[in-house]
Formats: sequence, structure tokens, C-alpha cells
Amino acid sequence: MEKLTREQMAERLAKDIPPGSYVNLGIGIPVLVANYLNPEDEVLLHSENGILGMGPTPPKGEEDFELINAGKQPVTLLTGGSFFHHVDSFAIMRGGHLDLCIMGGMQVAANGDLANWSLGRPGEPPAVGGAMDLAVGAKKVYILMEHNSKDGSPKILEKCTLPVTGLGVVSRIYTDIAVLEITPEGVKVIEKLVDISDEDLQARTGAKLIF
Repeated sequence: MEKLTREQMAERLAKDIPPGSYVNLGIGIPVLVANYLNPEDEVLLHSENGILGMGPTPPKGEEDFELINAGKQPVTLLTGGSFFHHVDSFAIMRGGHLDLCIMGGMQVAANGDLANWSLGRPGEPPAVGGAMDLAVGAKKVYILMEHNSKDGSPKILEKCTLPVTGLGVVSRIYTDIAVLEITPEGVKVIEKLVDISDEDLQARTGAKLIF
């Protein structure tokens, strides 16, 4: 089965961002979303390290390594964009000023619990960073991740087995094969993004799906 590339995943999610939204892009696949936004929609991108009005990835050879996102990757700044102190950035995150946060995930539970900071390895240092602030501070949280781990195990489960970042925080999950919504009744399939049967999609998912 041919799955979506990371770029295609980001492009699909970008279509669902309402115009005029204030959106935080997390480290990893989520940063690619910046490349697929329509400028006319005036979506304002926030980065945890202190940027508002972040633009798409700069062309190769035109990077400014003094202008980076939270993942230390070079970014661009749109006209009218600004950068500011880390404390001000966290005030935006914790103050309920973000309409949407897009993050990567290691596991998402059927009730919206999110695990995205630790694989639970022995001796692994605590490093949850600002993910927990974003998870509870944004009005909505969308997760952008592959549907399954490299070993084929499901990342969408009835209950997270890894250390949890936030409880009941996830609204939607965008993967390389489907768009899923967390509802009070369970995980609902919004859209299948590839040619896959309901049975196969369920087999690749560790939580019961609603079709």
C-alpha cells in the first residue's frame, strides 16, 4: 500500500486550518505545514522559541541561521512578523491565545490522551519541554504523525503505554493513511487518504474505529 509522504500529510492538514487562526507548529513533521498555507488566509504561525508570523522554509542557500524555529531549523519571517522573549512566548501558549497547536505524536489514546516526549527508556532524562504547555494551552490540538511505528505497531491505542504529555487534549489525528477525530463515542474516521479497506485500517489501529 502506498502511503502519503510527510509533505503530503502536511499539505492535507493545512487545508483544514481556518483562515485567521493563530497556530503553533511543533518540532518534526508539523513544521512542514508552513509550506502549504495560502497567504490569503492570513494564518499566523507561532514558534515556541519566540516567533509570531513565521513563514515557510527558506530556499536552499538563503537560510538565516539566526532566525530559527524551536527545532533549530532556519525559517522565514512574514511582513509584520515579530520575535520576542521566551517568557512572552509561553504567555501566549499558556494564556489560551493559540487557536490550534499541531504536534507530532508517539501515541494517541482513544480518549485523546497524548504521548509525544518520551519512549520510556531506562535512564532517559525528563525533557517534556513546552509540549505539555501547548497541549493544554491551545484551544485545539491536531496530531500529525505516521499511523504506525517503524516496526508496524499501532500508534493510536485504547490507552497510551508511554509517558503522557496531556490528558484528553487531542481533537484530530492526521496520519499517512487517514484523518481521524477524537469524539466522546471514540475514534471516528473522517477520511481515508489512501486506497485501504475499513478492515485493513482497523487492523493497523490499536483502538476501535467508528466508520
